[in-house]
Amino acid sequence: MPATAIEASSGLLTDFYQLAMLQAYHAAGMSQPATFELYVRVLPPQRAFLVTAGLEQALEYLERVAFSSADIGWLESTGRFGADFLQMLQGLTFTGDVDAVREGTIVFAQEPLLRVTAPLPQAQLVESRLTNLMHLQTLVASKAARCVLASRGKPLVDVGMRRAHGAEAALFAARAAYIAGFAGTATVPAGQRYGIPLYGSMARSFVQAHASEREAVVSFAHAFPAQAALVLEAGSGCGAAASVAAELRARGIELRAVRIDRGDHLEQARALRATLDTAGDRGVGIFVSGHLDEHAIAALEAAQAPIAGYGVGSRLVVSADAPTLGFAYSLQEYAGRPRRKSPEDRGTWPGRKQVYRRYDSSGHLQGDEIALAGELAAGEPLLHPVMRGGKRTSPSPSLAELQEHHAQERAMLPPCLRVLTGFAEYPVTISRQVRELARQVDACA
Repeated sequence: MPATAIEASSGLLTDFYQLAMLQAYHAAGMSQPATFELYVRVLPPQRAFLVTAGLEQALEYLERVAFSSADIGWLESTGRFGADFLQMLQGLTFTGDVDAVREGTIVFAQEPLLRVTAPLPQAQLVESRLTNLMHLQTLVASKAARCVLASRGKPLVDVGMRRAHGAEAALFAARAAYIAGFAGTATVPAGQRYGIPLYGSMARSFVQAHASEREAVVSFAHAFPAQAALVLEAGSGCGAAASVAAELRARGIELRAVRIDRGDHLEQARALRATLDTAGDRGVGIFVSGHLDEHAIAALEAAQAPIAGYGVGSRLVVSADAPTLGFAYSLQEYAGRPRRKSPEDRGTWPGRKQVYRRYDSSGHLQGDEIALAGELAAGEPLLHPVMRGGKRTSPSPSLAELQEHHAQERAMLPPCLRVLTGFAEYPVTISRQVRELARQVDACA
């Protein structure tokens, strides 16, 4: 089977050891309820916080995960699985419960983003794909949120499809960035599937295909008058932009923007702005792209660069400075008994848990406490029921609603977490009851 042919909901979309464990569980008759929690062990040094994303795709997967006849046939052909086990897989679906933190919420290390309770084989099987889905979008949304903080309210556009690690990654990166506050994307399927606004003008190849830059811009402007834009490369004369703007205006078309894609963004933007203003083209915006991230954007904003918006690509979609997160999907309870990996693994805590968040008098995040799910604790609970018996508890929020939710979350960040470097560590505490449960579990180990 070609790698591109596998269905996103196929039961084969997992690690081999999951199937090996499932066969062992089946042989031992181990199918009682199990609870797993998905969380990030430790924040990367470059992150003061994370933004959870990917829940919608995780729930879609859980609703549809199944083994087709072709999947079962291939597993049988490997000669590594018993007939009765394969018969069980043939009818396997997800019938469990899921509690989760809403997408767009700011989260921290050790806090469960997702809690799955289901018969052990079901809960075990879905580990790999759930982690895969939640990891990518949380990674990108967290990077995008930093870019939004750096841009000081100026619009940001995701232009990273060509550098994304595959088609699904490009699509999901556009979605995650939009939740985190980006204005739109250049990735067309994200507009088709999610309704994310699409942005884009023309590439240098379009200019090269014409006899001159002037001819290219005029041609493009006539084809797409509402998106008339000029691409200015390093070394191009700023006067060309004013000349093109004047020519288009004479034809009844307003030049909307000039894009700087290479070179010294600050120097070029200042020179270009001065030229455009002198020519009376104060309404023409300057948009920059090319090797940008939150640090480059922050530097341009600190220098008061006359820039109207930013295109962020490769460093966003691969989260270049922190390309992985230490996600863990840990067993917390099986057959009614709390579980823990080992006393030495202090990053894990037994039992079903809830995260309670407190706010100060200004409405800023003050501190979180990880407590047992049934424990009384101060603050607002972050995990909510999203699936019961394999069915969603309510319709999914729209992307616009998730973006607004994240904007509210971002506004509640205390100043010490809004900076890109030198940020303080946010206080996340473990409740007394969780610690006592861990002591009891360790004593019986």
